[in-house]
Amino acid sequence: MTVDLRYKLKRKLKRVSILDRYITRQVIEVFLMGVFVFTSIIFASDTFITLIKQISLFGIPFHVALLMIILNLPSVVVMTIPMGVLLSTVMTLNKLSLDSEITVLRACGIGINRIAKPIFIFAIVMCICSFVINETVVPVATKYSKDLALWSLSQKNVPNGKENFVFKEIDSNGVLKRLFYVGNCEDKVLYNVTVLDNSKEDTIQVLQANTGRTTPSGWDFYKGAVYTIGDRGKVLNTTLFETSNVKFGLDLTKQLNKNLAKEMNFSKLLKYIAKGLSHLETQEERNAIVIELFDKLALPITTIVLVLVGVPLAITPPRVRYNRGFLFSILIIFAYYLIRALSISFGEAGTIAPFLAAWLPNVILTILGAAMYYRKVYTIS
Repeated sequence: MTVDLRYKLKRKLKRVSILDRYITRQVIEVFLMGVFVFTSIIFASDTFITLIKQISLFGIPFHVALLMIILNLPSVVVMTIPMGVLLSTVMTLNKLSLDSEITVLRACGIGINRIAKPIFIFAIVMCICSFVINETVVPVATKYSKDLALWSLSQKNVPNGKENFVFKEIDSNGVLKRLFYVGNCEDKVLYNVTVLDNSKEDTIQVLQANTGRTTPSGWDFYKGAVYTIGDRGKVLNTTLFETSNVKFGLDLTKQLNKNLAKEMNFSKLLKYIAKGLSHLETQEERNAIVIELFDKLALPITTIVLVLVGVPLAITPPRVRYNRGFLFSILIIFAYYLIRALSISFGEAGTIAPFLAAWLPNVILTILGAAMYYRKVYTIS
């Protein structure tokens, strides 16, 4: 190899390296901003409302509810990584297009494929990171969040050492469901317990027990009686018991099954499904578990799919002289998650297969993105 050829090759590699660093640096900057913004929006809307509901309906302490939300943050980040990658793709390429840098690069013989190469590499890296987070961090964090919820529900914030206190359970409409009176509480054991249960129509149940305690499986009472009173004040039934376990409508089995799939990585969830899902009450719950299995692969791949759509949309025609990248990003994200919500709903209802429910948004956007990408790359003037 001659000296001139080596020199030209070295210059070419250096030029390519500078181009890659230049594009990648801008993509990363916008990506970090996008993930922060989208995560903050989701946190401030959905998760904050969840925090208020948990405090008001279940009496969960504020610091516990806040910790539960923080533990759910990794699952939110997994959702916002594709959003951030799309935003960084569209904003970066749109800026390069408006500054005529893409035109200059193409005039130097560097095509759209070469310009988009570092962006696709970055998307692949983020896809892998999203999968790793979803497989390692999310299951552990979700498990701890569930344990905190069950602990709070079981404890019901009974103040240890306090005497002659009353606390209420209110339904979602603000109506009193149950009234609890406790003589005193020592070492989490309730003494002289009286419960007024108003949750059933036309009857009221009054439970009295010498002692009791709260557990995740329900409320355990010892040596007591249950009186069932009709709407006219007549005692309809009296039942004496030595030991009784009452859930009072707080069936924590649903809490245990909620987000069950998120507590397992792909391999564990696959083994769980292979053992059978007959123990789940409804077919909708079974379908949701299977959809979650396929979604563990489909959601990270979304990062690459959104780049395929974003690249052709980001390159602005010469006659357009304003930055439309952010608007395009919001519209694409809205369209994707609308299709995703619909497909998952149809999948849980059994209208479409679980595999198709998880992958349908990616299939639709891949076909659309591939067509637009081909047209932009090979027909752009």
